[in-house]
Amino acid sequence: MSAPAMRLAITGGIGSGKSTVARLFVDRGATLIDADALSRELTASGGAAIAPIVSVFGTSVLTQDGALDRNAMRAIAYTDAQARRALEHIIHPLVAQLVSERGSRAERAGGTCVVYDIPLLAESAIWRQRVDRVLVVDCSEETQISRVANRSQLNRQAIESIIAVQATRERRLRCADSVIDNSQLSLEQLSREVADLADSFGL
Repeated sequence: MSAPAMRLAITGGIGSGKSTVARLFVDRGATLIDADALSRELTASGGAAIAPIVSVFGTSVLTQDGALDRNAMRAIAYTDAQARRALEHIIHPLVAQLVSERGSRAERAGGTCVVYDIPLLAESAIWRQRVDRVLVVDCSEETQISRVANRSQLNRQAIESIIAVQATRERRLRCADSVIDNSQLSLEQLSREVADLADSFGL
């Protein structure tokens, strides 16, 4: 009987580079379960989250094709704490269910490592018990702001609003078994960091 798959959770703030780190583990043969991608799946046209979102927020937060208008929803959720909690109450249980289902499927398929890309791991009480190791991808807040501004249409104030509602760096670091400081690493340097970690994990 083969050994059970290693379950590795990767987390970090917006713009930290955690998704890049997750893809580097995939390049080494890991299976990726991406919570953000599952959230987008749930909020696409016809997705399981659309009906409950409309029941709370109305159709003004939808695009013409019936998907969630993420910019419109962001404008509400990051300025109104009650609205944000209502959205999280809809989205988070659905994402958690899909993450569990997809992760179990990957483990049954016989992979040696399942990587869970979980942006809000530090905000949740459940993930530490569900995985074998937690890797935090860390960087300074100024680095986060610069990266997100360069890749998106968001201004500094909008990015700072997102950072403000995420866990603090200190809270994330308290969850960590391993940390990659990705403040100033090139992709080549980051790849070496991931390779060293993967080797230490036996991957």
